[in-house]
Amino acid sequence: MTTSDGRGLRIIRAGARSGPVVFVLHGTPMSRSLYPPHAADAAKRGIQLVGVDRPRYGGSTAKPGRSIADAATDVRAIADDLGVERFGVWGISGGGPHALACAALLPKRAVAVAALASPAPYPAPGIDWLAGMGDANVAEFRVSMEGVAALERFLTPLRDAYFAPTSERAEHDLDSLLSPVDRAAFRSLGPHLLESTRRGLRPGVAGWRDDDLAFVRPWGFSLDKIRCPLTLWQGRQDRMVPFAMGNGSETTSATRCRT
Repeated sequence: MTTSDGRGLRIIRAGARSGPVVFVLHGTPMSRSLYPPHAADAAKRGIQLVGVDRPRYGGSTAKPGRSIADAATDVRAIADDLGVERFGVWGISGGGPHALACAALLPKRAVAVAALASPAPYPAPGIDWLAGMGDANVAEFRVSMEGVAALERFLTPLRDAYFAPTSERAEHDLDSLLSPVDRAAFRSLGPHLLESTRRGLRPGVAGWRDDDLAFVRPWGFSLDKIRCPLTLWQGRQDRMVPFAMGNGSETTSATRCRT
C-alpha cells in the first residue's frame, strides 16, 4: 500500500480469510514473513494475521529519522486501507516497542496488545539496560549509542553473514545469545528466522540500523498512556532481551505473563 506521504508499505496476510485482525510486528532484524504454525493456528481460531515490513525492511520504503511512535501511524494507515476499524497488535522482540506504541497512541482502535520479549525504553528507571544481554547484543547497542556511521559499519558485516553459506561470526554471536532452552527451540524455528531475516535485509542494513537507533532514542510516547489490555511476555533465560526489561518500574500498568 502507499501512505498519504507517498511511502510504500509491504504487508502479508495469513490465517482466516475474514474475522478479527491482528497485526504482527516483526523482530529486529526480520521481515513481514509469518511463521506457518502461527498462521495455521490463527486460521483455526478465525483470526486474520497481517505482517508488516517496517520502513527500509523488505519491501517497505524509507521513513528517515523514524521513531518507535511512527509504527502506530503506519499500522493505522494499513488498517484504514484494509477497512479495519479495530484490531489487535502483537509485537515480537524488536517489534515489541512498536506494538507498545500502538497501545499508547491508538487507544480507540487497538483493542488489545501483546509484546513478546520487548526491549524497555532507554534509559529506564530501575533497569540496567545491558545487564543480562549476550555479548553480541551488548556490542550492538553500545555502537547504536555512537550514531549512524558507527552503527552502519558494525551492522554491514553482520548483514552479509546472513547471506553466507556458513559464517563463524554468526555462529559466535548465536553462542552468546542463545541459552540452552532457546538453542533447543532454535532447531525448529531457525529456518524460518533465517529466511525472514534474509527477506528483511535484502535491501541492506538501513531497516536494522533505524530500529537500533530508535530503541535508544526517545520513543515518542509514554508507557503510562496505555489503557488497552496489554500482556508482556519475557523469558527468564532470554539473553537477547533480558527478563528485567519487562519487570521494571516503567511497566507496572501491564498485565505480566512471565515465562
